[in-house]
Amino acid sequence: MTDQSPVLVVVEDGVALITIDNPPVNVTSHAVREGLVAALDKAEAADIERVILTGAGRTFVAGADAREFSAPPRAPHLPDIIARIERFPVPVIAAINGAALGGGLELALACRWRIAAPAATLGLPEVTLGVVPGAGGTQRLPRLTGLAAALSLIGEGRIVGAAEAQRLGFVDAIDDDPVASARRLPLSARPATGDLPAPAADDAAVEAARQQARRRAPGQIAPLKAIDLVAAAAQLPLAEGLAEERKAFLALKTSDQAAALRHVFFAERAAAGQGRAGGAEIRRADVRSAVVVGGGTMGASIAYALAGIGIDVALVETDPAAVERARANVAKLYDDAVKRGKTTPEAAAADRDARFTFHAGYDALPAADIAIEAAFEDLDIKRRIFAALDAALPETAVLATNTSYLDVNRIFEGLRNPGRALGLHFFSPAHVMKLLEVVKARETSPETLATALRLGARLKKIPVLAGVCDGFIGNRILTRYRQTTDILLIEGASPWQVDAALRGFGMAMGPYEVQDLSGLDIAYANRKRLGWKTKPDFRYIPIADRVVEETGRLGRKSGAGWYDYADGKASPSTLIESIVAEESAKAGIIRRNFSDEEIVARATTAMIEEGFRILEEGIAGKAADIDLVLVHGYAFPRWRGGPMHHAERIGLAEIERRIEAFAAADPLSWSVPEMLRGLVREGRGLDEA
Repeated sequence: MTDQSPVLVVVEDGVALITIDNPPVNVTSHAVREGLVAALDKAEAADIERVILTGAGRTFVAGADAREFSAPPRAPHLPDIIARIERFPVPVIAAINGAALGGGLELALACRWRIAAPAATLGLPEVTLGVVPGAGGTQRLPRLTGLAAALSLIGEGRIVGAAEAQRLGFVDAIDDDPVASARRLPLSARPATGDLPAPAADDAAVEAARQQARRRAPGQIAPLKAIDLVAAAAQLPLAEGLAEERKAFLALKTSDQAAALRHVFFAERAAAGQGRAGGAEIRRADVRSAVVVGGGTMGASIAYALAGIGIDVALVETDPAAVERARANVAKLYDDAVKRGKTTPEAAAADRDARFTFHAGYDALPAADIAIEAAFEDLDIKRRIFAALDAALPETAVLATNTSYLDVNRIFEGLRNPGRALGLHFFSPAHVMKLLEVVKARETSPETLATALRLGARLKKIPVLAGVCDGFIGNRILTRYRQTTDILLIEGASPWQVDAALRGFGMAMGPYEVQDLSGLDIAYANRKRLGWKTKPDFRYIPIADRVVEETGRLGRKSGAGWYDYADGKASPSTLIESIVAEESAKAGIIRRNFSDEEIVARATTAMIEEGFRILEEGIAGKAADIDLVLVHGYAFPRWRGGPMHHAERIGLAEIERRIEAFAAADPLSWSVPEMLRGLVREGRGLDEA
């Protein structure tokens, strides 16, 4: 072995200790697989009584190298290495020092014993990347746990701790030093995992797992295929089950869904890494105290999230009555956490009392490291708030607005030090949603940006950098998407057909269902602010404004919106149908039928076109950032990778052709972005833009 090998082997006192050392997370890359073969060769040639397999650092093996999925398989193959471990002349013991995921757990399952550190995590999460376990996981795990547990673990991609793994039967012991424990383990005759009896069939558990997969991962192929493979473990001999599993893995790893899920995974990792590393060399002090202005649903949720990571929060409202409402909103969040079993009533009360103070006005605010404004979307109101914060807080405090649409440069005009100001656009509910748009204003300093990114990392958010424009990345695309679906309405579609078509594409909800949930008055106010009714060279569709102005239907909160509601159940509205038909007639449009495919193509292409314009203007730094925003903030199907990745899977030339066709029919609404034309002309992809 050489010092450069990612697999080390030390033979001593009858033990061959094989350590996988492939930082940062010991993935089973080609070099690791070659190293394992060489290490097993050396161990087999030595005079030993046992082999101990472990990982360096805090990880056993975190799985396969997903970057290799797009390339043809290269020998040595992990299933062959695992088969050799299972049949090795002396027992192989897995000393699981940290995460054993995917191929890492499959390595451990082939060992005769598995000893885990208390903090180790174990699982087969392959379905979250659009594939199934490919090295025996679906066949060996059920032989240890039984069918029901394996169906849950593999079909959902669940990751469990060492204690639960021991309870389920695939960890034998837990020890603070699993290598030392493996050295002193008394050896005894024990069958290999593959020699254990097949699990008992359980048709009810299989059907329950399928139903769960359809609910949790609608439209996804891998979870259902994984469930089929686990079920097959009860029916097929091991060799046949392994062959079926490998065949499924190789087919899925080059699928569109797997490519999309890998794309999102790597984009998330890059964004999270940016947050963790962001500005460590620029500003080392972490945020310890915060002011949050606005105690409504969003402000209380932001404050609660900050308190949850140990930050002291001063919550500011306008008057004593509003303070009491804010106090109640915060208390409800703690009560909800108690109901979900996340904390105890005593711990919740103690944390709330320790972390929160409530203030009417700005006169007695404590010094804080950051202030976040979460007030009503009104430019003048926000400017007054920041003038007050500028006067009340130290000049070192970062000032952040949670505006969803407004121009942050105008909000911050007049500050003593505009370099300390930026946008932090949280998504509701802020303590749950992972996305955070970090909006760099014209004068935001590197130190301020670094502080915000590091705060996002502490909050376990996915921070996406955005420039200043109306709606930033996500809401700008949402506005274009809704405008496009409104055009579909006036040309012949119905709200319920549009919603159904986009749900069929994979969106969690259609655009009209979403508006009914959030309130039609929100989009109405935005259209008024943007002046759509009188905007030149713009195709204004009056349907949505008429619904609000003439009917007062604001969605679920008013009992009716785009849909009628009875006992909370939505149904198509004849009133909405009549308004839509009237507007078509007024515009001289002969309504026509749309297929679901046409609806999806037009709606998603609008997102894509707007995404290209966002890239052209530098509002987003890269296409993957747009995908992250739409997947995490707007429920674009993760397994399609986001709109920009989806565009590349369709083909940029086809997207250009679509937009040209739409523009020929509706030149006010469509035109081909120059960036798209250039990429098509030069045969380049978005990663080369």
